Amino acid sequence: MTTIRFVLGDQLTRAISSLQDIDGDRDVVLMAEVAEETTYVGHHKQKIAFFIAAMRHFSAELTGEGFSVDYVRLEDPDNTGSLTGELARAVRRHGASRVVVTWPGEWRVLEALRNWQPAGGVAVEIREDDRFLVGRDAFAAWAGRRRTFRMEHFYREARRNTGLLMTDGQPVGGRWNFDTENRKRLPAGERPPDRVPFTPDPVTAEVLALVDRRFAGHFGELRPFRWAVDRAGALQALEDFAQHLLPRFGDYQDAMRTGAPFLYHSALSPYLNAGLLLPLEVCRRAELEHREGRAPLNAVEGFIRQIAGWREYVRGVYWLLMPGYRASNSLKAERGLPEFYWSGETAMNCVAQVVADTRRNAYAHHIQRLMVTGNFALLAGVRPADINAWYMAVYADAVEWVELPNTHGMAIFADGGVLASKPYAASGAYINRMSDYCRGCTYDVAEKTGPRACPFNYLYWGFLMRNEMTLRRNPRLAMPYRTLSKWSVEQRAEVAGDAERFLASIE
Repeated sequence: MTTIRFVLGDQLTRAISSLQDIDGDRDVVLMAEVAEETTYVGHHKQKIAFFIAAMRHFSAELTGEGFSVDYVRLEDPDNTGSLTGELARAVRRHGASRVVVTWPGEWRVLEALRNWQPAGGVAVEIREDDRFLVGRDAFAAWAGRRRTFRMEHFYREARRNTGLLMTDGQPVGGRWNFDTENRKRLPAGERPPDRVPFTPDPVTAEVLALVDRRFAGHFGELRPFRWAVDRAGALQALEDFAQHLLPRFGDYQDAMRTGAPFLYHSALSPYLNAGLLLPLEVCRRAELEHREGRAPLNAVEGFIRQIAGWREYVRGVYWLLMPGYRASNSLKAERGLPEFYWSGETAMNCVAQVVADTRRNAYAHHIQRLMVTGNFALLAGVRPADINAWYMAVYADAVEWVELPNTHGMAIFADGGVLASKPYAASGAYINRMSDYCRGCTYDVAEKTGPRACPFNYLYWGFLMRNEMTLRRNPRLAMPYRTLSKWSVEQRAEVAGDAERFLASIE
């Protein structure tokens, strides 16, 4: 009897566990483009195009290897519009007795697959996703030994287990973390090199035309579309980063610059999250640049920490705490998402620039996401479900296991400190220090109150006052709360009034 190997859209690697023991003579690989995956949030046009184009290229690669691939296109008239609907149709078509699938990247898909088995009447084997450096059970065991689980402790264990940047059991350079060296503002004359562009081939061009037809009302610009959509292109992007960008990545990874959304960042996350690249090979490639003397330790360590540390850590948190994790709202934030997150029409130049970059590229780097759009949502008290849905929609690399903890825990502190030890709240001074955004802004970052003041300034203090009962005992917020304790009633009222008026004006 036939076994169906069900490959999901973020599992585009021959090394995926569902394919590791495939019988080329008897088994069928199922891949399906379905409406529910393109519309459960209003995905960026480039995100939809990237995943569908990458799926079609991977399907062609499997067919070229001689495997039988049952590929269902979005516009197939018989397409049911759901993954489980297409699985049911494929089981009937092929008379399958068994389905093998790798653990998905989102809780809702896992639930659908688990619920399908009794309804479908065919055994479904859900295998562990072993692309990751740390499995779900291993993370749960690590977390279970701790009262609190902090990424830095997890990261050190990951380094020991993989040997990344290790010599004789000790970290290269004598330190685990070089983050204090990675916070430089980009010099005025510094111009990062252009990254390698990818021209759409006929397969991708066909997908772009599909997105034009079906998703014209979705957020974002579709062209120019410069993402790689197969493993060969993803490897080329990795080489371009390692050779031309990595040496300067560390120094300027926290910097922001008008008109330069990528700076020295790798922009490899869509390829990693889709399966076109594997995390250990990416880390090893960066490590090689340091061992060969071509990239400094602070750059390579910072990059490896993002992948072997942070990326693995947030996945562990996601699967450990779901499905209840997404429902938490520790700061009781209930404001709706401002319209300018979609339109970019705001006098706050930093927000306008980041939204514009996101619209053009389906990408913004981690400081733009954390300290501009995330910081504003935190300070304004935006409802977690609303800002989570926005991040999930607008970025090409957004798969829920990575998006939700980063947004929910790191950006808006909705989990109450599970992921981060403090809210990453900041006034306009931080944005001014790390970017040139404030120079072109209607507001004055030096003004603390009044109509010309940068809204981030009074929103920051308004946030601390609004959440004082919840946050004042946090040791990492001791300094701002000491400052606040010295304010007069009148000073508090002035700042709170400015914050309330501004927030009312954007509703």
